Amino acid sequence: MAKQKYYVVWEGKQPGVYSTWAECQAQTDHYTGAKYKSYESKAAADTAYKAGWKGNWGTGAAASGGAKGKPAGSWSRSASVPTSAEIDYDSISVDVGTRGNPGPVEYKGVDTQTGDVIFSCGPIKRGTNNLGEFLAIVHALALLKKEGSSKTVYSDSVNAMKWVKQKKVATTLARDASTEEIWTLIDRAEHWLRTNTYDNKVLKWQTKEWGEIKADYGRK
Repeated sequence: MAKQKYYVVWEGKQPGVYSTWAECQAQTDHYTGAKYKSYESKAAADTAYKAGWKGNWGTGAAASGGAKGKPAGSWSRSASVPTSAEIDYDSISVDVGTRGNPGPVEYKGVDTQTGDVIFSCGPIKRGTNNLGEFLAIVHALALLKKEGSSKTVYSDSVNAMKWVKQKKVATTLARDASTEEIWTLIDRAEHWLRTNTYDNKVLKWQTKEWGEIKADYGRK
């Protein structure tokens, strides 16, 4: 069973502490400059919310990964801890949704600024989380090249980003009748990477600092 998370929204349609990603997403989608983050406990989330966005980053509260021991007023945009200001909102964010791993897979790409769905695929009968992430990144790159766009692509999967760079997946998923659909898509994606070039940046979404990626399916 996935561990319960709590989501703090400092700047959104209705700031507060929420117990599900769907509730958090409802407050931050289509909201310019939204500031939000996930926490492992209700107490940590409450403390972070009371401290405020700046106070939270300054104190590194509640397993946020920030620097510890600093007074709340020491936070600034020049701090080494990433902030929402460093997100390239003129970008596509991708993510995958699975029911079991391996299991049915679907993925989508959304506008990082608004959360609007740009493309989606699936459910694909049987695959893995990382394979879905790989396909989502390549789908985004192919779409952006077709449009002549230099937009950044964000993913929260290190493995998928590595495979894109290597132009080949490294997976133990067997090729059989149940996985034929996803393997057909993988073969096509690998071929696209080998025969195309692109200038788009493919960057890691910093979940600890920025909250869940905008394309998240909320199935954690």
